[in-house]
Amino acid sequence: MKKGTGEIAKAEGKLGILIPGLGAVSTTLIAGTFLSRKGLAEPKGSLTQMGKINIKKDNETKYVNIKDFVPLAKLDDIVYGGWDIFEDNVYEAAKHAAVLTNDDLNKVKDELEAIKPMKAVFFPQYVKKLHGTWIKSGATKWDLAEQLISDIENFKKLNKVERCVMIWCASTEIYQEPITGIHDTIENFEKALKESHPSIAPSMIYAYASIKCGHPFANGAPNLCIEIPALQELADKNRVPIGGKDFKSGQTLMKTILAPGLKARLIGVDGWYSTNILGNRDGEVLDDPENFKTKEKSKLSVLDQIFQPDLYPSLYKDYCHVVRINYYPPRGDNKEGWDNIDIAGWLDYKMQIKIDFLCRDSILAAPIALDLVLFFDLAQRAGMYGNQEWLSFFWKSPMHPAERLPEHDLFVQSMKLRNTLRWLMDYPLQTHFGDEHID
Repeated sequence: MKKGTGEIAKAEGKLGILIPGLGAVSTTLIAGTFLSRKGLAEPKGSLTQMGKINIKKDNETKYVNIKDFVPLAKLDDIVYGGWDIFEDNVYEAAKHAAVLTNDDLNKVKDELEAIKPMKAVFFPQYVKKLHGTWIKSGATKWDLAEQLISDIENFKKLNKVERCVMIWCASTEIYQEPITGIHDTIENFEKALKESHPSIAPSMIYAYASIKCGHPFANGAPNLCIEIPALQELADKNRVPIGGKDFKSGQTLMKTILAPGLKARLIGVDGWYSTNILGNRDGEVLDDPENFKTKEKSKLSVLDQIFQPDLYPSLYKDYCHVVRINYYPPRGDNKEGWDNIDIAGWLDYKMQIKIDFLCRDSILAAPIALDLVLFFDLAQRAGMYGNQEWLSFFWKSPMHPAERLPEHDLFVQSMKLRNTLRWLMDYPLQTHFGDEHID
């Protein structure tokens, strides 16, 4: 993260939220925003809308709303737009996703029907389980990037938008790793776009278009995207905030809550078995082994960084960590995550923890997406650019500098986020010594 100089610009005018992928998460986010700003629902789960922060200055300690402490864009000033591989408007897409009730959707039907997707950039080899019908065509991937740039500019003009943030809410793409000569520099990346190189994924083209236009980009999926050096170089050049990856919403959220507690009490872990059943479009996509590998890498990365097996070999060195996701259509968006944790306590006596998390995937992810776009907009106005590591609180696989490991402890991540907000507003950072309390 790099910070500019001067004061934070005010959140004046409309904020455009551009979303590749108007599926379950996106439509739940959009409908929830409209319901909340009409006073018909509470935005529970949203740190920006319901969170408080403990501030201390001039020997005065008090709790204030985060949205009042830092100059965030207001829900009334948000304008939504996006792309999808199907032509359904957001109301129709939300009905198909079947996350929210018809009663809730009908309360904001007019607003949802007014949002129609732009044609998407889509290559079926990256998401083999889906067969899109609302797809852009172009001679090269460079042409497709140019079309996205035009879409962004047209959206801004049509909606009289002052600022934009793009957040990837589309499906998880197949697993791949960075390739030297393709992903390493912006010159090589643009050359690869013009040559339609097969290793340039749709998410990378969206990220390129957003950053090229000077707008922040957040990656809500685990696929390779803005962590490639070429796009980080472009983000630095254009002074654009970026970050990711993969919304930390369900089973991994539980791991980052529970694992720090086990480690803090020096309770050993012999094994952690996790499985999910999920029936929405995300589950269907992850039923393909190549797409699941991308998600698996994201989910498996968490525990090692929390447990630090090299520092605590007798507690965690040889623990077994298994992750499974099973596509089960009857469950829809109501994901169920089962965890079996084999633990070892005093004198190595064995115990077990069982977790059955009956959750709603998009209900947990939607407030994360809202918080991220509002914080990314704040970062842009504060002159912060490059990887927004302080927002690791929201990611399964936080992007991080090569010289250090990512932080996965949810409570450390929370302190980092809040201290960054205090720093931005020139308030003392919290160390929580003495009788101070953690936020």
